[in-house]
Amino acid sequence: MSRSPLPPSAPSHPFPGPLLVLVAMPEEASPVVARLEDASELEVPFTGGVAAVRGALQGIDTVVVTTGIGIAAAAAAATWGILSTAPALVVAAGSCGGLAADVEVGTLVVGETFTYSIADATAFGYAPGQVPGGPERFEAAPDWVDLAEQAALRADAHGAQGAGRGVRRGLMLSGDAFVTAELAEPMRARFPTAVSTDMETTASARTAAVLRVPFIALRAVSDLCGPAAGQQFHLELDLVAEISARAVEELAALLSQG
Repeated sequence: MSRSPLPPSAPSHPFPGPLLVLVAMPEEASPVVARLEDASELEVPFTGGVAAVRGALQGIDTVVVTTGIGIAAAAAAATWGILSTAPALVVAAGSCGGLAADVEVGTLVVGETFTYSIADATAFGYAPGQVPGGPERFEAAPDWVDLAEQAALRADAHGAQGAGRGVRRGLMLSGDAFVTAELAEPMRARFPTAVSTDMETTASARTAAVLRVPFIALRAVSDLCGPAAGQQFHLELDLVAEISARAVEELAALLSQG
């Protein structure tokens, strides 16, 4: 299998910072920004809802970027965020759709590998999800994945709301389609080990890989890609955004401890 490993730098103490947190929507940014101390807005070279806020999260210099929805928006904003802030770690946060049979709304997903859900160049010998010229998978460094999982487990155990919904790590898919039941079943068949799907994470992982910055993902399941996926998304977004933000905060706390 062709893989593109993200930079394998292990967590260090003291954490050099900053921590760059990428979310797609303002609703996903809000609970992270609310946790920042001395927060201030940064000027961004974009229109269309892209925003950036910088502050301290558990003592860690942190920049939260709202990228907008979709592959192109995520790649553009992630590129700007990395080049302008020189982060020591990039984290994709917010919501995702659950694909695996053992996830539920509120489950925290820790990304180990990432690929594109609807990319298809199999006629030319490429694997499902592989873009020609690119790897079959982008792969996060195990040390960072382990740390992210530890943060997710702490968030799941200690959160007052939405706790106990579980943590899963594995393959995350991304593509420019909101995945309903009609799309989910063929996607599960093509990617039987996939845990979740969203519209940004793989693009952000690819950006971090080519710019040589460690990358992890901590997203919470907002729907189960079934007939009521749209309804579940609207009902659960605030809740799952809070769950993801809590995991990001726990990650920052672990980074501050070394």
